Formats: sequence, structure tokens, C-alpha cells
Amino acid sequence: MLRCTGPDDLRKDGGMGAFSATTLRSRGLMTVAAALLIAGCRSHEERKPPSPPPKVKEMKPAPATPIAVKKIELGEDGWDPAWDKIVEEAIPASMLSYRVPHDVRRFCPRFYTMGNADKRAFWAYFFQALAGAEAGLNPTSRVRHTEPEVAVKDEVTGRMVRSQGLLQLTYEDQKRYGCDFDWEADKKLTPKDPEKTILQPKNNLECGVRILKRQIIDMHKPLFSRSGYWSTLRLGNPDHLMFTKQMTNPPSACGLHARATRRWARTHYTSELQKPILEKH
Repeated sequence: MLRCTGPDDLRKDGGMGAFSATTLRSRGLMTVAAALLIAGCRSHEERKPPSPPPKVKEMKPAPATPIAVKKIELGEDGWDPAWDKIVEEAIPASMLSYRVPHDVRRFCPRFYTMGNADKRAFWAYFFQALAGAEAGLNPTSRVRHTEPEVAVKDEVTGRMVRSQGLLQLTYEDQKRYGCDFDWEADKKLTPKDPEKTILQPKNNLECGVRILKRQIIDMHKPLFSRSGYWSTLRLGNPDHLMFTKQMTNPPSACGLHARATRRWARTHYTSELQKPILEKH
């Protein structure tokens, strides 16, 4: 049996250590064998230890939004807890950092001091609230808007734009943000077929994370502005109140009091134009 040797061992038995002279009879073979043995020992010594297994992201479930609670009470399908995991796994490191705009503290005052697991849970709740305001938590929701700014032709489908899925996205987002939508496959299916790539919650939610990351990290915009992708996140837009109403129960680690959220809504939506919205909802 071969064994690794040091210099002293190689000087023994004609420089071959564990090899016997009867096995290797010629000096040439002894020299070659010695070289091979030394090379093997060096390889053994230089072999790196196995890499540690990748760290598993610590995640926590998000609380239920008011609309999710209502749907449960009515026995209707609402937010699937598995969607929390989809969102939390999609959140990039930059959205757990100080690069997140300061207006995140409006709904999560302790965001910057929380652990990453709590931050991921906040984002899962955020997207649950966004899906509630945009689509009523219905993953097959499809809407054709009539407003001039959005009633345009989709460059991918060649048809009038329709907002679809939990976050009301379009096939153009495939080109803009690299989302996993496949119009060529989807156009063969019925409009609300849940197998459509744009309607599948995983694709839709991951695309939403990409869009928000582009806005708040890459473009350095506030979380809530007047020019965001979603009207429900635009300050001054009546639709924003629908989102605000869903943000009253974020993870307890955020340290938010629901009363503060309701007070903010009353302060910012008291114009004559928006009073009927408060009464209606």
C-alpha cells in the first residue's frame, strides 16, 4: 500500500520508502515512482476543505392584511401563505439595507433597526397589501384601463394593454424588467387561465419585486411618489387610500400603531374630491 513520505523517508531503501526493491527493480522506475508519489502527496496537502453549505435565509410569515382577514371570514380564497415565501426569497440584499428610502418608516418605523428576517416579513406584508389594493388578492384578475395615460398598445402583444395578476402587471414588463412572462405561450390559453405565465403568483410577485427594486434602489426614488409604477403607491392619487387601508397590520417588529396610519389617511385625504372615497370605503 502506498503512503505519503517526507525527505527522510525517501532517503531510506534507495529513496523509495514504502516501495520494495523487488517490486521496482530499475533505478529509472524508482525515480518515476518517487516523483509520482511526491506529486500525489502535494496534491493531498493542497486539497481545500469542502465549502460550507450556503446560508439559508431566515424568514418569518407575514401577518394578514384586512382584506385577507375579510376573505377568510367569508370563506373565500385570499392570500396564500406560500406567497410570503416567494416574496421573501426574491427580496435582494439592497432592499434590506439603508439604501431603502426613508419613507418606509411611514409604515415600518423600526425598519432600519430590525433583523433581516423581520425586514423580509415586512416586504411580504407590503406586497400582500399591494396585491389587495391592486387586485383584491385575486391572482387571475385582468383589467383594461380607460385612462389615456395607460390605455395604450402593449409593445409585446400588439394589443391594448391589460393589467393582470396579483400586482396588475403587463407583458411589456418582460422587456423592461426581465420578468418571466411568455406571451407566445400565453396567447394560446384562455384569458384567465391560471397557467398563463403572467398570472402565476410566483412570476407576478417576483416581477413586482424587480419593479420596486428598480424604483427605490436603482433610481433612488421614494417608496411613495407621484410617478411610481402603481397608482396605489402614488401620493395624491385616490387609489393610494386603498393601499393605506391595507397597511394597518404590518409585522409587530415594525412598531407601527394602526391609529397613526388612520390619522395619516385622514390628514392627506380631506379634499372635496376625495371625501366621497373616505365615505365609500
